[in-house]
Amino acid sequence: MKTKPRIYIIDVTNRDGVQTSRICLSKLQKTMINIYLNEMGIFQSEFGFPVTHHETNYLNANLELAQKKVIFPMRLGGWIRATRDDVNAAFRMVPQIKHLNLSISTSDQMILHKFKGRLDHQSVIKEMASAVGQAKKLGARSVGVNAEDASRTKMEYLIEFSLAAKSAGAERIRYCDTLGCDTPFTIYERIRLLAGKVCLPVEVHCHNDLGLVVANSIAGAKAANDAGLDAYINTCVNGMGERAGNADLISVILAIKYGNGMQEYALSEKVNLKIAWRISKYASYAFGVPIPINQPGVGANAFAHESGIHADGALKDRRNYELYDFEELGRGEPEVVQTGRRITAGEYSGIKGFRNVYEKLEVSFADDKEAKEVLELVRYANVHNQKSLVDEELKFIAGHPDIARKIFTMAP
Repeated sequence: MKTKPRIYIIDVTNRDGVQTSRICLSKLQKTMINIYLNEMGIFQSEFGFPVTHHETNYLNANLELAQKKVIFPMRLGGWIRATRDDVNAAFRMVPQIKHLNLSISTSDQMILHKFKGRLDHQSVIKEMASAVGQAKKLGARSVGVNAEDASRTKMEYLIEFSLAAKSAGAERIRYCDTLGCDTPFTIYERIRLLAGKVCLPVEVHCHNDLGLVVANSIAGAKAANDAGLDAYINTCVNGMGERAGNADLISVILAIKYGNGMQEYALSEKVNLKIAWRISKYASYAFGVPIPINQPGVGANAFAHESGIHADGALKDRRNYELYDFEELGRGEPEVVQTGRRITAGEYSGIKGFRNVYEKLEVSFADDKEAKEVLELVRYANVHNQKSLVDEELKFIAGHPDIARKIFTMAP
């Protein structure tokens, strides 16, 4: 009996989300995002750029966390250009990398006006196929091929490109609506045709330039499933990403679970929405970007009712005006705000204040030597983040000091 195709989430917060203009995450914050995504049951995190030198220690440290089953079973995948040079550099700098997405532009617009004669349509395919083959040769367990600007690429060429990727050994093709110009109607038609012709799982990567990012992502995944193939949707926590952003992680999951007509489409059973509130709040703090009051699921007003008719209806039966339960997203518990004395751990902390902070977290140390080592790391972490640490970050540093030290270490 044929297994029913599923929809999986590949979150790209740590690759595309961090490319949001004028915004960044520290390597510790990126690590925490990976840990939260893993707890949430996400299939894969695109955790960074293996050929970017300031990412090297962070990437290797997170792969070490994966080996220790701290980040498991979520896969960690890197993004590189679809060139042999990038592939070789990725395995030289991050030897344990096993999952890669290789990207190259496929539209006439970009081939003509971005490559400026360096590549034509056939050499794009040749370069991509060579890079995929090299990645598989060097030990990649899975390779996705990104067709950048797929939504403006002629279908005949996109099919030819995707068939070449499949022949070279790629496990899936990433359909990139790079400019966010697709609509749910066009992306469904194009991905249904692509999947049917190529018979390869499709990864859907959409942008929000027209405000259609979640609708497009769901329509694209539906098209791949309707063709009998698994689909992978790219998301970012809180919809971060270049220009108007990427598909919001929580909104995508909610749309698949509760959208009309989506009940026949199976989301990966590992997804745990209970982590939604925590990861959204943490990402907001780390990015320094408030969660919009009307954000689906996690916004302050997502379950707020003021008008008489709505309040009366919600009190009688929550289903009158609430599509899903706030408890499902990890909401409902009161948040305690300290208003009296508070001792914090920062870059100038002393041992007594530091010990007080960790005692409240119920974290103990074997001796003063161990405590002082963690204190020194906490000092570095505050410099690294340029903001005070949250409890989960403090616990991570105490629990994995050797890996934390690697994450904080960069040499130009």
